[in-house]
Amino acid sequence: MRSDVITVQTGSRPTVRDITAEAQQFVSGEGDGLLHVFVPHATAGLAIIETGSGSDDDLLSALSDLLPTTDRWRHRHGSPGHGRDHVLPAFIPPYATVPVLGGRLALGTWQSICLVDTNGDNPTRQVRFSFLPG
Repeated sequence: MRSDVITVQTGSRPTVRDITAEAQQFVSGEGDGLLHVFVPHATAGLAIIETGSGSDDDLLSALSDLLPTTDRWRHRHGSPGHGRDHVLPAFIPPYATVPVLGGRLALGTWQSICLVDTNGDNPTRQVRFSFLPG
């Protein structure tokens, strides 16, 4: 297995950051296998969704409705509502696995691998790519 970590800047507001290009670069030149993507953070996750057509903003809006930044959360350190960020990975998991065929990600036409980060208190994220040859 080959593995590497990239650093992604997500900023101070909730964001959906497309990391498909970085993932493709990592598997380029490989044969068939699996790409496992993992975010080693308690307040971020990975989603495979369409981007650029409003779906990324729709996802953030749905998360805001489902997990509002109110004072209802028992986990209270950080900025107001930060407790919801610690619940996020139960809905948007911190991992994704994608088939790789001939060194290319076998994603659907409109699918992208996206880092989902609602935690503005931590604007720098690590993402681990691991390639397991077939």
